Amino acid sequence: MKKRIGLLYGGKSAEHEVSLTTASAFSKALDFDKYEVYPIYITQEGEWRKGTPLEGPVSSIEELQLPGEQERKNDISGFLAESENAGLDVVIPLLHGPNGEDGTVQGLLEVMNLPYVGNGVLASSAGMDKVVMKQLFEQAGLTQTPYVYFLRRDWKDSQDFWADKVEAELAWPVFVKPANLGSSVGISKAETREELVSAVEEALKFDRKIVIEQGVVGREIEVGVLGNDEPECSVAGEIKPLKAFYDYQAKYKDGNTAMIIPAELPEKVYAQLVDEAKKAFKILDCSGLVRADFFVTEDHRIIINEVNTLPGFTPYSMFPLLWQHTGLEYSELIEKLIALAIERYEEKQLLQFKMD
Repeated sequence: MKKRIGLLYGGKSAEHEVSLTTASAFSKALDFDKYEVYPIYITQEGEWRKGTPLEGPVSSIEELQLPGEQERKNDISGFLAESENAGLDVVIPLLHGPNGEDGTVQGLLEVMNLPYVGNGVLASSAGMDKVVMKQLFEQAGLTQTPYVYFLRRDWKDSQDFWADKVEAELAWPVFVKPANLGSSVGISKAETREELVSAVEEALKFDRKIVIEQGVVGREIEVGVLGNDEPECSVAGEIKPLKAFYDYQAKYKDGNTAMIIPAELPEKVYAQLVDEAKKAFKILDCSGLVRADFFVTEDHRIIINEVNTLPGFTPYSMFPLLWQHTGLEYSELIEKLIALAIERYEEKQLLQFKMD
């Protein structure tokens, strides 16, 4: 009997387009002989649409937007639990950014008692907030680049104070980022105070919390992590942007970057990367999958940048390529993720919810 899969994508987020691209690529990797796939689309305005089961991989992004399908604006719990969806074996959230990757949808699925692929509420929310993530990494003893963070109100009330703090504590260039966004959306590089002010104003369009990181001279190395309580790591891959930094355009539009898989690293450095990737995975209480991103300096010092709790599955994405080079093809990777989701769900069902 085919497993019934709910493919959840779109979302009310600046990364809506990324989610559609991921869902399209994901549909091409699913084995439709094994799975009955129900598309569930959240529009950028937050409306939910459910389509009839897909007959095969989607041919266009427009098809994923379920034109003409019935829209649902309210009673989301009823929408997920109605009779034809009640038998879902697992939901696969492919929602990048806020309102999807940040633990909100994961919390809904937990309340609905539905198995789902990927990280839970805590790991998703902590992994989305770069400041919280950095504070947890500090607790784990992971080496990071120096950073400063503040809220919109802080900046509006005391712009000169925060600009002075950045100049005093960090060295140029710096990278200015919305704290709660991914896919390089809203990120700018600044090499002067004037550029800093412009970069902060740009980042504030996407979030109320801003993090500013000191630039690092080093190779950009990424490692895929897969598992629940006993995570495993892929080979390492290296990102070599052909422009100033690995931004949204390079990631999702023009492929203007080089990926070297496996990365050429001494065995000792790779072993340390694996150790730190697993440590980051565990300190955030991750499950399913993450991509751990590092800088490796010329003298082989390892600096963790971040972990991505929902790495993309687009044609330019590193995560599935890392596992492909490790020996796990697309279809096998998806089957592994589904199995991990069910494993975690079944473990939770063993918990006792009432007193004897």
